[in-house]
Amino acid sequence: MRICLLAMAGWATVAIFYSNLPVLIRPWGAGVFAMGSLLVLVGKFSTRRTRLGFLAAFALVLTWWLLMPPSNNRDWQADLATLAWADIAGNKITIHNIRNNDYRTETDFTVHHYDKTFDLSKLKGVDFFLVYWGSPNIAHTMMSFDFEGQGSVCFSIETRKEKGEDYSTTKGFFRQYELIYVVADERDLIRLRTNYREQGKGEDVYLYRLNASPEVARKVFLSYLGEVNRLKDHPEWYNALTGNCTTSIRRHTMPYNPDARLDWRLVVNGYIDEMLYERKTIDTSLPFAELKKRSYINPKAQAADKAPTFSQLIRVGLPGTEMK
Repeated sequence: MRICLLAMAGWATVAIFYSNLPVLIRPWGAGVFAMGSLLVLVGKFSTRRTRLGFLAAFALVLTWWLLMPPSNNRDWQADLATLAWADIAGNKITIHNIRNNDYRTETDFTVHHYDKTFDLSKLKGVDFFLVYWGSPNIAHTMMSFDFEGQGSVCFSIETRKEKGEDYSTTKGFFRQYELIYVVADERDLIRLRTNYREQGKGEDVYLYRLNASPEVARKVFLSYLGEVNRLKDHPEWYNALTGNCTTSIRRHTMPYNPDARLDWRLVVNGYIDEMLYERKTIDTSLPFAELKKRSYINPKAQAADKAPTFSQLIRVGLPGTEMK
């Protein structure tokens, strides 16, 4: 019981430190709560009454934390300042503010957006991108929807950062970032990671074609757009465990996936392609090791760079993926 109470005290302390209190007050508030918690839980003042007092204080912190409001009105980074949204009229889908930045380096770029109308009946396939930036255990995931003769539109579910703000895994658990669905051209989202991230060395990007029928692809696509439109008017917090890039993909695909059971690789998502292979969600005509080797697209993306046929070039020779 005491260990549980101490864990609650630790969580509440960090929640106060990463709260919406004025910046100068946060460390003092967190420190006072931590010291007070230790006194009433393990010190000479620890009694049944003081533990009940701690539970009341914890409940107040938790309620306050849950009521912290997300916002769409902050001083956002330039590449995350403009939200996408969509008009849906039958099979006619017009997406506004598709991002297509012109990068010189990861941090030096010119922001561009465009609008484009897609015919939903032309949606023929869905591709899954797995991006490693450090540890092989954790990756960023993205989905891209392939419209026959009309190109692709890619979705990256990310933290919406303010100017001067960096990503912190710890902060990702404590309502410090709003959630954003970046809707972009593949020449933006993929090229940023293969050609410009990590001082030009690039992150490691793998591309897999999902074995989804056109009907399922359309339902998932509309689910994505529904969330894109909702977030435009109703901001939401990002959560590194429950509301991240992979858990959000699962939420969009689960209603149409006959094999949507939970798996540890949904959390340690650097191995999610192994899970997809075992469930035959991606191409299984090759041994998995060979499939993964051939799905690595960095050299192709670096060679294609600013080519208008970037999406086609990164897919040349990929198992289960046709030229677009």
